[in-house]
Amino acid sequence: MPTPAAPLVAAPDLITELAGGPAGTDGRPVVLDVRWRLVPPPKGRKPRRRPDPVGEPDFDAGHVPGAVFLDVDTDLAGPPGPAGRHPLPDPDDLQTTLRRAGIGPSGGIVVYDGVGAGDGMAAARAWWVLRWAGLAPERVRVLDGGFDAWTAAGGETSTESGGARTQGDIAITAGAMPVLTADAALGIANTGVLLDARAPERFRGESEPIDPVAGHVPGAANLPAGSLLDTDGRWRPPEALATALRGVVGEAGPVGAYCGSGVSAAMLVLAAEIAGVRPPADPVALYVGSWSNWCAGKRPVATGA
Repeated sequence: MPTPAAPLVAAPDLITELAGGPAGTDGRPVVLDVRWRLVPPPKGRKPRRRPDPVGEPDFDAGHVPGAVFLDVDTDLAGPPGPAGRHPLPDPDDLQTTLRRAGIGPSGGIVVYDGVGAGDGMAAARAWWVLRWAGLAPERVRVLDGGFDAWTAAGGETSTESGGARTQGDIAITAGAMPVLTADAALGIANTGVLLDARAPERFRGESEPIDPVAGHVPGAANLPAGSLLDTDGRWRPPEALATALRGVVGEAGPVGAYCGSGVSAAMLVLAAEIAGVRPPADPVALYVGSWSNWCAGKRPVATGA
């Protein structure tokens, strides 16, 4: 199997990098476990922060030795509200979280999720948030295939509590990745290409299991995030990703991405970089508030393909 393109790392390569000790020690990369599931709120109730991280039981059952667990809902996002279900985290809170994870001003970071449960979206969101926080592109990688790939490659697992051996001292610089407001997203839909990462039935407005309104931003184009992965949960080859992206984007000018709440759309940003369609210095812009912000503001809604 060929080695995946940056910013991905193959499980056998990560096993080699971590040989001899747990993650985050003696120059080994810090590893973040961000396993998570998109769980709709009970019918009739607004989204809110969960009291217990939904992915923590998976972490407790077994994880990459030395990995630190971060929760998508509380560590990689701010409280849900009018800005969306997963708005940007407060920079000070994020810096505290990353320091607690043992991240300093240098050294590599690898993020992984369960893929099967979240289709790679949680790891992509973590990758994007770290890049938004100002970490250099070469520092942040995603474990291709997630935890399933790690165990399939013979990687050891641990049930110890994990956590950083040494407190980190990173100073983040928030805003290093382009972010769209609702108005800017509509502008890109009119002048470039605004990609919608949700499943086709949600894009068309035939089904909406989470948000109160079904449909999509007028002028948006659908490129489901799930189509970017192979059946084994690994990312499709860069050439295949490039073909899929260029088939929708073409020679358009500005390109943006959104989804339900700014999690799975991060996969489109990541895919464009893996494919070489957009360089790290010029990434696809992310509408973080996404549909959960758009439909909360009584904005125009389109349905159908």
